[in-house]
Amino acid sequence: MISALDQLSRDYGTVAELIRAHAAERPERIALIEGERQLDFAGLDALMDRIAAALQREGLGPGNAIAIVASASIEYAAVFLGGLRAGVAVAPLAPSSTPESLVAMTADADAAILFLDGGNEAALTGAGVLNQVTARRVRLDTDAFEAWLAPAGAKPAAVDVHPDAPFNIIYSSGTTGTPKGIIQPHKMRWSHVQRASINGYNTERTVALLSTPLYSNTTLVIFFPALGWGGTVVLMPKFEVKTYLDLAQQHRATHTMLVPVQYSRLMQHPDFDRYDLSSFEAKFCTSAPFGAALKADVVRRWPGKLIEYYGMTEGGGTCILQAHAHPDKLHTVGRPAPGHDVRLIDEQGNEVGPGEVGEIVGHSGTVMVGYHKQPGKTSEAEWYDREGRRFIRTGDMGRFDADGFLTLMDRKKDMIISGGFNVYPSDIEAVLRGHEAVAETAVVGMPSERWGETPVAFVVLKPGASTTSDALLAFANAQLGKTQRLAAIEILDSLPRSAIGKVLKRELRDGFGRRLA
Repeated sequence: MISALDQLSRDYGTVAELIRAHAAERPERIALIEGERQLDFAGLDALMDRIAAALQREGLGPGNAIAIVASASIEYAAVFLGGLRAGVAVAPLAPSSTPESLVAMTADADAAILFLDGGNEAALTGAGVLNQVTARRVRLDTDAFEAWLAPAGAKPAAVDVHPDAPFNIIYSSGTTGTPKGIIQPHKMRWSHVQRASINGYNTERTVALLSTPLYSNTTLVIFFPALGWGGTVVLMPKFEVKTYLDLAQQHRATHTMLVPVQYSRLMQHPDFDRYDLSSFEAKFCTSAPFGAALKADVVRRWPGKLIEYYGMTEGGGTCILQAHAHPDKLHTVGRPAPGHDVRLIDEQGNEVGPGEVGEIVGHSGTVMVGYHKQPGKTSEAEWYDREGRRFIRTGDMGRFDADGFLTLMDRKKDMIISGGFNVYPSDIEAVLRGHEAVAETAVVGMPSERWGETPVAFVVLKPGASTTSDALLAFANAQLGKTQRLAAIEILDSLPRSAIGKVLKRELRDGFGRRLA
């Protein structure tokens, strides 16, 4: 058998075979931890074999797919990995989706089997849609899972997995209709695993603490590299500040992926500085805007590197900010990663000049195959340069500074056009965050007879802070340009967010519209 390190030095390999190599070389090394439960590499490799063999017994292999809708668990991780060993594509689905959406995504993925836990089965049953799932259903958290598995010691037939074969289908967080299924190939995930070595992953001491869900690409860009390098992954089915800090200290965590709202809550915990977090080598962040002040606080008080990734599940271009190394660039998302070509284009698809704002497009070796069964949507997401190279459109607006660092403005669809002028919510949000009472804020555009659209802000105050909407409005508008001035501010207890921390601006916009009406 080829050693794990030799495999990692090759241009292409598979995560499933890396885990087999680690199981042979260090069988007693713990691979997965969930609460009081744990599974070593030998046990994980054997369980993956039983899952892969069971899938092959069902007639599944390359060209087929399975779906999973469940909270993070050892069984969830093993089914994902076992599916890869059988050569099937895995569609991890967000439990936060509506029951109708889960049924639609399972069907869209052509999933032959849906693996689910009790909570999600109950939700589908309660909504009266469980009988609409045509895929075979297997519960992960009952004896039914053990009964479904191939017998202990079973070995699946070897599968030759092509680099361009579908690894997984990640569904976008659409709020209407069926979200788009993003097909990521094996070579894209292999690239993620290989590049992890620059951030201190190794076979001796890597412990990745993960509190974001396993259906999210945010989590998977850490999950697979950690296991691929023979490290331990600690799974948190649900994020809770004190539990996270306890686990980080107990397991001597070295790596983690968190979204900005999680960083904010951790740094605000009154006992944060009492925890021993000196084991951390690298902390990562992605998925949502990460405020410069919060980055600075994390760099100052939390040992280890702080690395922000900007990119899309679809792949294309990624920017990386080594926040600990560039304290004067914390308002940016960094520079394009090595081998990544990131450019800015205007509405007509022409590249913009230096210092100008444009839509961000990116090209690299890590890119999706396309949207599942949606060639039209795939074409809409593509942009080609003069040499015919394929770039992926992000829908985000940005601007490069003189040093090549990218500053995000906003989502293209969130940009407000007021009186014919482009207004970027992020500029207004930055002003509001300068108020001593403001913890979080989000700005959206609301219809206006006079201006077409006008900005409205939603604010969450810091614990114990007190102010009024009128006072905040006066504070902000005194600093904003004429076209940026806010029409109203609402103070909320919290901002609506997705499971991975993205502010749901549509909910804010719709809710304000209903209250106004």
